[in-house]
Order: sequence, then structure tokens, then C-alpha cells
Amino acid sequence: MSKEGTTGIGFFQKYLTIWVAICMALGILIGKFLPGIPVFLNQFEYANVSIPVAILIWVMIYPMMMKVDFQSVKNVGKNPNGLYVTWITNWLIKPFTMYAIAGLFFYVVFKKIIPSDLAKEYLAGAVLLGAAPCTAMVFVWSTLTKGDPAYTVVQVATNNLIILIAFVPIVKFLLGVSNVIVPWDTLILSVVLFVVIPLTGGILTRMLVSRRKGVVYFEKQFLPRFDNATTAGLLLTLILLFAFQGEVFLNNPLHILLIAVPLSIQTFVVFFIAYFASRWLRLPHHISAPGAMIGASNFFELAVAVAIALFGTTSPAALATTVGVLTEVPLMLALVRIANRTKHWFPEPMTENK
Repeated sequence: MSKEGTTGIGFFQKYLTIWVAICMALGILIGKFLPGIPVFLNQFEYANVSIPVAILIWVMIYPMMMKVDFQSVKNVGKNPNGLYVTWITNWLIKPFTMYAIAGLFFYVVFKKIIPSDLAKEYLAGAVLLGAAPCTAMVFVWSTLTKGDPAYTVVQVATNNLIILIAFVPIVKFLLGVSNVIVPWDTLILSVVLFVVIPLTGGILTRMLVSRRKGVVYFEKQFLPRFDNATTAGLLLTLILLFAFQGEVFLNNPLHILLIAVPLSIQTFVVFFIAYFASRWLRLPHHISAPGAMIGASNFFELAVAVAIALFGTTSPAALATTVGVLTEVPLMLALVRIANRTKHWFPEPMTENK
């Protein structure tokens, strides 16, 4: 792996795929040999939402929301074409290409390997990944491609705000097409729990700490304290998930690889759609590369959370979303290398964009 592809990425994030695999194995072992633990934790549930998992998901998402300066939204008028590409890719293309590609593989290509009932749930998990835009690690991918950090913040902030109005109807529509019945109230509750609450908490924390100690203190000293919180929350969540669904995994170990195939293809397809659209619009590389990364990346923390709320911790849908976690880092690092090697495709940035 090239040095440019790893500089700037933290230890846990750099080896996230390995950590995920270890946590999957640990969770399966707990479920197999210490089944009392998941049975005990399963008692703590409210409105079909596992309270221990919900707490861990807040630990994942809250630091991400603190990193986003939502006041930057006022800069949306600066080079709006980059934002248009990001918005259109994330909300008008990505969910539907995910549905089409995953449906093709689960129902046609892998028809003889994956039973139809499992295929339906795997597709539901894939849809949740496709409808959930970028994770906090987009800031890492932006750094690795020498993206414009201020513009990346605007792209991420606006997409996180769009989640509030677009995520529920898109998921409801695509799951409805798949004949998966999802109650409106459960779906809306999921967005409130896993987007609205941590988003509000992140905004308020950023405002209060910055007002009392200054923006420099918040960015340089306060935020770094939470650097590993998201990753730790994710890994602990995966241990719990696979403790709950170890039997599902042991019965279908090949399915992990099969689920990864359409998710990987989707990642590359969406990246190149956004990347070539930015090139066609003659956007500079420091806007085009992060924008394409935002399109390719999935907000897997949200997808995992909603899958658990809708279908349960032992569901195949939740399993499908965890495969998205497994594939995220190696795929995105491959795209970083592609973006860095094709920088000459794009025009030099204008002075006002620097």
C-alpha cells in the first residue's frame, strides 16, 4: 500500500477491516459458548430497539456530528456545482443503483445459493446502506486526496441535513418495492434516535465548547479526545451483533462474501459516476475527489442502527449492513489511490477555491 494512501489515517481506521473481522469472530464465539450474555442483553429493549446497541451507536455517531460545522452551510453558494454533484449522486442515484445491483445479484446471479427469504432481507440491508450517505471517515478520505477541507465540511453538513427529510421516504419506497413491510413509526423513530438526537447533541456541544473555550481549542484539543470513540463503539456493536446472530453466520458463512460482491461493485459505480460528472463540469480535483468519496462511502453506522431497529439484532438485514462495514476501508483506500493517480484529469483550482 502506498504511503500516500495511508498517511493521515489513524491506527484503528487503517486496520478497520482486520478489527472488524476479529470482532466478528469474538462475537460468534460469545454467542456459541457464552449464550447467556446475548440472552441477558436482549432483555433491555424498548420499541424493538436494543438499548445496549443504541447506546453504542450514539457513541459512534455523536463524535461524527461534532466534527461537522453546520454553520458552514451558509457557504453553499460557493461553487455550488460540487454540491449539486454530491446531492444528486447521494439521493437520486446511489439508493436506486444499490437496489438494482444488489437485487440483480441476490435474486438472479446468486439465486441458486441464497434462498429467496434471505435474499429479501439482504436486499433490505443493502438498501439501508445505499440510502445512508457518507460516514465520518470521509474527512480522512478527503485529507488523503488533498481535498479542500472547508468545502468537504459543507458537502458533509448539507448531506447530513438532507438525511432528515429524504432518508425515510427513500427507504420506505425501496423496501416497499421489495415487498418488505416497514412501519412508518419505527422508521421515523430510528431517524430521531440515530440522527436527530446525536446531530442536535453534536451541534450544541460544538457551539457551547467553542463559545467558552474558542474554536481552536474545540478543534485541536476537545475533538481529538473522541478520535477513537467512534471506532470503539463500532467494534463493540459488532461484537454484540455477531453474538446475537452467530448462528445465522455459522449457517451461511459463504454469504458474507456473496453480500460483499454487489456492495463492492456499487461503491465503484457510484464513485465513477460522481467523479466523471465532476470532470465533465470541470471542477477542480480538490472538490471532485472528496465529492466522489462522499458518494461512494456509506453511513454504515446509521445503516446498522436502522437495520437493528427495523429487523432486530439477529436479522440477515443487520448482517448485510455489517458487511458494508467490513468492505468500507479497503475499497475506499483503493479509490483514494485511483483519485490521486488521476489528478491530472482535472483543471487547476481557481484562486477563489483555494
